[in-house]
Amino acid sequence: MSTSWTLLSCCLVASALSASAQNRKPGLWEVTSTQSSSSTSTVCLTQQLIDKYGAPLPQLAGCKLKSFDKKGNSITGEMACSGTMVGKLLLESTTTDPEHAKGKIHFIGTLQDGANTRPIEWTITSTSVFKASSCGNVKPFPMPEK
Repeated sequence: MSTSWTLLSCCLVASALSASAQNRKPGLWEVTSTQSSSSTSTVCLTQQLIDKYGAPLPQLAGCKLKSFDKKGNSITGEMACSGTMVGKLLLESTTTDPEHAKGKIHFIGTLQDGANTRPIEWTITSTSVFKASSCGNVKPFPMPEK
């Protein structure tokens, strides 16, 4: 069970996916992610990341971007995952205005937990609010690997 929570914790920050393709402001954002309970974190988005992807994409070991589409104020995508979690991660995001966004990450697949493999499916929804142009001590969100 601790393996799945560790992986899920990584996803919570990544669920900052609630972003826009064209109107999002670079800087410090506060992200509230909800699965069975809520978690709030801050992320720093660079103009480079916004220009290329419109949002921070999940940074999970073994997950690679398979498809990605930016249209207006929405983005969608799919990541293929292998390793501890095997399956697909579906991404959605819509920006309501330059300082507010909503997103969803849905995973379906299997989880290797010790000697056991079990089916797993979860959804994380998130809301993001712009806080400041300066990120202060918060390091920029990394560009995804292809």
